[in-house]
Amino acid sequence: MSSDTSSSTAIGRFTIEVPQAELDDLADRLARTRLPRPAPGDDWDYGTPNHYLAAMVERWRTTFDWRAQEKRMNAVPNYLTEIDGQTVHVVHVPSAEADATPLLLLHTYPGSFAEFLDMIGPLTDPVAHGGRAQDAFSVVVPSMPGFGFSTPVADRGWTMARVARTYDTLMRRLGYESYGAHGSDGGAMVARELGLLDPPGFLGLHVLHLFSFPSGDPSEFERLEPSDYAGLEHMQWFQAVGGYNQMNGSRPQTVAVGLADSPVGQLAYNELFTSFGNGTSLVGEEQILTQVSLYWFTNTMATAARYHFEEAHSGVEPRVSAARTGVQVFAHDFQTIKVFAERDNTNIVHWSRHERGGHFAAMEEPEAIVADLRVFFGPVE
Repeated sequence: MSSDTSSSTAIGRFTIEVPQAELDDLADRLARTRLPRPAPGDDWDYGTPNHYLAAMVERWRTTFDWRAQEKRMNAVPNYLTEIDGQTVHVVHVPSAEADATPLLLLHTYPGSFAEFLDMIGPLTDPVAHGGRAQDAFSVVVPSMPGFGFSTPVADRGWTMARVARTYDTLMRRLGYESYGAHGSDGGAMVARELGLLDPPGFLGLHVLHLFSFPSGDPSEFERLEPSDYAGLEHMQWFQAVGGYNQMNGSRPQTVAVGLADSPVGQLAYNELFTSFGNGTSLVGEEQILTQVSLYWFTNTMATAARYHFEEAHSGVEPRVSAARTGVQVFAHDFQTIKVFAERDNTNIVHWSRHERGGHFAAMEEPEAIVADLRVFFGPVE
């Protein structure tokens, strides 16, 4: 990897280029994979099964082309800059349309900036993708500190609120006085923190998740709709299978030791890409291997997982957001429940539901997100 950043406020071009020696090392490790003894039935009940891992390792080792993925990533302008003592990687693609809306795209865990590669063209050049000139966005896609090329992370305290302040500085540094934000999962949390920060010119947040839960007030349940009860059941299921939340929130450095030393361990731990094997995920194998390879080559599993710990130990009291907010809910994802969300976010002005798509909708249903962003941030007609 190379860049030409030279001062603390500079924004320098950056080229992604993993040394061949690291690709050779990965191939060697994959060839020497030792899988655990299979669980009875070798299905997803106990976690990531051997049959899935064996097939994915074979594809990763023999046919997956990292250089082709690098080419995709380098096809958009990549930059590095320094903010709050932290190296920040960002993709910045201004639209050719004069009145384009500046938009932050904020990625998930265990995802990366690469989630949004298929959305950049339709957002920045809508006329070429079935839209109108007034639908255009100038797109900024940062890597969260500790993810991808926003490394190394030397200090503690990188909460979502700190990331939000960093991104506001980034947008000002790029020359934007006004902007909106879209986010999913951790990116949705950062977007909401931007809403709480309410910087000058902030246009609002469009998110796939608002993490609001029952307060214990019985009147909340009286207003639930049948789809909301299905959402509560999905929450219970997710809690039953999402053990990584507890591990990352309590011992991120411990679990990262195995993941930093084993590419297959990292692949298995990121089973959220398959929605824990429940058969609903639309994320393709090529997409999964791209994301896992990016984590592997940047050795960022520890710093990415650390956000669970930092948030759990931040001591910050919950706050109500009054920022203009739009919510997009996909069928096979965490279900934001409107009654709870409206209690914690008093200015929800847009709500949509979709019958397809899951936790990584930017890779599964990018066209649906683009269309919803055009509605939420578009002119009022």
